[in-house]
Amino acid sequence: FLPQLPLPWPNELVLAHLIAQTAWREETVIVYGKRHLQPRLSAWHGDKAYRYSGLSLAPLPFTPLPAAIRRAAETATGPRYNSVLLNYYRDGRDSMGMHSDDEPELGPEPAIASVSFGAARAFILRHKLTKETMKLALTDGSLLFMAGPMQANWMHGINKTAKPVGPRVNLTFRNIA
Repeated sequence: FLPQLPLPWPNELVLAHLIAQTAWREETVIVYGKRHLQPRLSAWHGDKAYRYSGLSLAPLPFTPLPAAIRRAAETATGPRYNSVLLNYYRDGRDSMGMHSDDEPELGPEPAIASVSFGAARAFILRHKLTKETMKLALTDGSLLFMAGPMQANWMHGINKTAKPVGPRVNLTFRNIA
């Protein structure tokens, strides 16, 4: 976990640009056999399509800012990434349910670099067997690197909050086989 991913621009400008320049979509996913609107906006960029929760995402090409953030994340973490899922949490009502990024196209031990801009949110980690729970504050400009057996052993998510919070954009870089 890095408190700040070094970038040559102020984080508030990065956030504003990502919000204004991304082709956001509100997707419908299948959770426990039922269709639901995702409680956030998202966009998929990269080289290959991606499937999760009954959703198939056709990739848009990388735009300059996410490509620059990808290069910084690769320098900080080591792996190369060919895709990014951007999630836009407009306020505390937007969330991400508990899940693991364990789709077959990510491989058996995926490496994922998660970069956050904007309002801090609590990142919840829960062990699949022991149910041990941890919370990390994903702050403006932070980088969280998830690799090795993490996805096999842990679930993660972002809860809704009644506390007033501003917008947040999270970019999760990954390599699709």
